[in-house]
Amino acid sequence: MRTVKEINQKIKDGDAVVVTAAEMTQIVRENGAGEAARDVDVVTTGTFGAMCSSGAFLNFGHSDPPIKMSKTYLNGVEAYSGLAAVDAYIGATQPNRNPEIGLDYGGSHIIEDLIRGKEIEFVAEAYGTDCYPLTEVKTSLTLDKLNQAIMVNPRNSYQNYAAATNSTDETIYTYMGTLLPKMGNVSYSSAGELSPLLNDPYFETIGLGSRIFLCGAEGYIIGEGTQHETDVERENGVPTGGAGTLMLKGDMKQMDAEYVRGASMPKYGPTLYVGVGIPIPILNEDIAQRTGISNEEIVCNVVDYGVPRRSRPTILKTNYMELQTGKIELNGREVPTSPLSSLKKARKIAGELKTWIDNGEFFLTEPISRLQSEGSTVRPLEIKKPSILVKNVRTKPVITALPTDDVEDVAGKLVKNNINHLPVVDGEGKLRGIVTSWDIANAVAKGKKKLADVMTRKVVIAREDESVDVVARRLNKHEISGLPIIDKDNKVKGMITAEDISMLICNGQRRGKNGGSL
Repeated sequence: MRTVKEINQKIKDGDAVVVTAAEMTQIVRENGAGEAARDVDVVTTGTFGAMCSSGAFLNFGHSDPPIKMSKTYLNGVEAYSGLAAVDAYIGATQPNRNPEIGLDYGGSHIIEDLIRGKEIEFVAEAYGTDCYPLTEVKTSLTLDKLNQAIMVNPRNSYQNYAAATNSTDETIYTYMGTLLPKMGNVSYSSAGELSPLLNDPYFETIGLGSRIFLCGAEGYIIGEGTQHETDVERENGVPTGGAGTLMLKGDMKQMDAEYVRGASMPKYGPTLYVGVGIPIPILNEDIAQRTGISNEEIVCNVVDYGVPRRSRPTILKTNYMELQTGKIELNGREVPTSPLSSLKKARKIAGELKTWIDNGEFFLTEPISRLQSEGSTVRPLEIKKPSILVKNVRTKPVITALPTDDVEDVAGKLVKNNINHLPVVDGEGKLRGIVTSWDIANAVAKGKKKLADVMTRKVVIAREDESVDVVARRLNKHEISGLPIIDKDNKVKGMITAEDISMLICNGQRRGKNGGSL
């Protein structure tokens, strides 16, 4: 129907018809894809969300005398310096080396502060050589003082991304934000119908060398992003999960701080909010149809982040129209939803890119080559020492009590069996609470008679299919020494204690010293 060259001529002549992806959805709905393809030349997309796999190459220039930097720190955040003498890569998720600051200020904040023109404290260390004799530099710098500051993001703009909830009884802190217990909230991270790769799901127009909007400046797609995946489940032509990704490049000296934000997820760490807008040339009716996709047609899986495994279970299939209302129904009750990405910013990015094209300030580029659209899968990391699951740990036979049991009888059980923890169950063996030897001693001292009066009802638990590493972290987090093991029906199957895990580690170390595998 038309070519990129013809569209660029119309842009130059001021005759191109440019609409945002949200506007295109309405046009296709009202007029059909055929008429939309005849009338519209370019559709602009936009997204503004947390993109952890981001960073920047920085060149500091040579000092006099010169230094071959082996470690570099910007406001206390380390940048990777294994790049010749005076180059470094600052990663968005790198935390601060000052433990009092830690996760609250990291690489992402350095990138934003540089773009804002702020002065950064710079420290470089070196081992010294004949041609690079200096061993330390302490100075300050700004973006203007750097020779180059090139943002290169290995993995941005996930095609789609699963929403997150949490089935456990405790709040958890993730890159998807804070997830409340018992599926108390759902967080999601996509601009839906505005999102770039959902408007070109088979990468027909987006490819290597495509010119884009990146953080308020011109940027480029320099290839598929890491973890780019094509052979995935699709509905209505678009993936229901992460799928495709982009590797992006842009000049930080041209960027606008309005479209980049350093952030920190509570108890998780730094991340970078990146603004990306991609123009889609409407070359034919099929492309027009795909850019007309609506939030209602884009399926999003809600997965359980309470399961600390690589493959998390899907709880529900929903769509972005439902998610953007601020609530969805989950297991028969209304649950609040919240976006990690900014829909307002995504709309502004799509609108800004539209203005650039309308004003003849931005022309489209034909990709040098298309991105891979099939045959790309993401393989898991193979661990030679696989994680040991809770169900495979040798533990003592489980001993339980009922809420109606006498405190003195329970004290006898603890002493007789030389144990410190006792799960409290109902008549079906389902967990209802827990008591420790300290709880019983305290109850005896206060004259309390029934276990129901002294047991802890909010119990931190372990599941049979969880890794021992995860359980060890949970023990440390809650400063406790034992967890009841439960199955999918909430029935108690045993107890795992810090002592059990210590013995497991000691036995493994002994096997290792004797030449066996751990």
